[in-house]
Order: sequence, then C-alpha cells, then structure tokens
Amino acid sequence: MIAKISNLINNLLTANVFFVLLSFIWFTIAVIGKYTNIPLGLQVWQSLWEPLFLPSISVLMGGAILSGTISYISKNVDRSSF
Repeated sequence: MIAKISNLINNLLTANVFFVLLSFIWFTIAVIGKYTNIPLGLQVWQSLWEPLFLPSISVLMGGAILSGTISYISKNVDRSSF
C-alpha cells in the first residue's frame, strides 16, 4: 500500500517537475524578449504566476518532502520487521 502511494506521488512529482521547468524556460525567454523589445508573453506569464505557477512550485516542494518522509518511514519499517 505504501509503495503504491509512493509510486503515485513520484509519478505526479515527475510530471510537475517538467511543468515547472517548462514554465521557467518560458519565463527566461519572455524576459529576454522584453529586453530586446520582442513581445514573447511576459505579461501573460506574470498573470499566470499566482493562480498556476506558484501552486505548482508549492506542490513540488511539498511533494518532495512527503516523498522523502514516506521513503524514510518505509525504510525504518522494513528494518524493524526483520
């Protein structure tokens, strides 16, 4: 049961990592575009920061902590069962 939950969390975190990375790449390109006077969606990115990107980063950090905690607990349970 713990392994299934841990596997599910890891899969969701993997997808979330790619989403956060793509968001960062978009932000980087948009900032470069702003300084070269090419509109590449910085205002759109800023409007999506609070409702989309900030919660995604928060879920990523919380999920990483949860995944580490589950891993630690499962290792200690395995050791005590022997």
